[in-house]
Amino acid sequence: MTRTIGLIGGMSWESSAEYYRLLNEEVRRRRGGHHCARSVLLTVDFAEIEALQRSGEWERAGLLLAESAKSLERAGADMVLLCTNTMHQVADQIEAAINVPFVHIVDATARRVAAAGLTTVGLLATRFTMEMDFYRSRMRQHGVEIVVPDEPDRTLVHDVIYQELTQNRIEGASREEYRRIIAELAARGAQAVILGCTEITLLIRPGDSLLPMFDSTSIHVETAVDRALRLPVTSALPGASGSRLETYR
Repeated sequence: MTRTIGLIGGMSWESSAEYYRLLNEEVRRRRGGHHCARSVLLTVDFAEIEALQRSGEWERAGLLLAESAKSLERAGADMVLLCTNTMHQVADQIEAAINVPFVHIVDATARRVAAAGLTTVGLLATRFTMEMDFYRSRMRQHGVEIVVPDEPDRTLVHDVIYQELTQNRIEGASREEYRRIIAELAARGAQAVILGCTEITLLIRPGDSLLPMFDSTSIHVETAVDRALRLPVTSALPGASGSRLETYR
C-alpha cells in the first residue's frame, strides 16, 4: 500500500506547485496508468514566514511549521516534507513535533552528491541557506563541502529568488547572471552545483549550467516517492539533476 506524503507548502506556492507536479509525475512514471501520489498539502502564508525570516524570529517560525506538520500527521500523512530549503533551519523543531518520519532535503541531496563521488559542490540558494550553518554542516556530515558565491553575487542570487521567482517572474537577464555565477563557482573548484532553493528550477535548466546540477526539489521528491512506494533505488547516474542513488530506510 502506498504511503501518504504530507507536504508543508506555500514557501512559495510556485515551488509547492512544482512539488505537487513532480510527485504525481514520479508516481505515474513508476506505476503507470492512472496512478498518482497519495498526498496531503498544507499551505502556509509565505508573507508571515518571510517576515519572520527578515526579523530573525526562527524559533517562532519553527513553532508555526511544527504545528503545520502536526496537522498533516492528524490528516493521515505517513511522512512529512517541508517544501523549501531555507526553512530546514528549523527542521529539528518540526521533527520533534511529529511521530512520523521527516524527510530532510539536505540529507537527501547530500546522499545523492556523495553517491556521485563528489566532495566539493557549489550552492545557489537564499542568503539564509548560503550563509547560515544548517546547510553546510549537514552536508559536511556526508563528506561534502560547500562553495558559495562571493558578495555581491550572494545578494544577486537571493534577490532574484525573493523579488522575481517567488513572484512568478522569470527574467532572461537573471538566468544569464546565474550562468555566470555557476561558471565562477566552477573556477573556484566546484565539481557540480546544487540548486538549493526550490524556486531556482523555475529559472535554471540543465542546459544553463556548465556543471552537473543537483536539483534539490527533484531529489527531495524522488526520495519521498521511494519511501512512499517502499521501493529501493540502486541505479547510480553520473551526477546531473535527476541522477539517483537512494536506498529506502
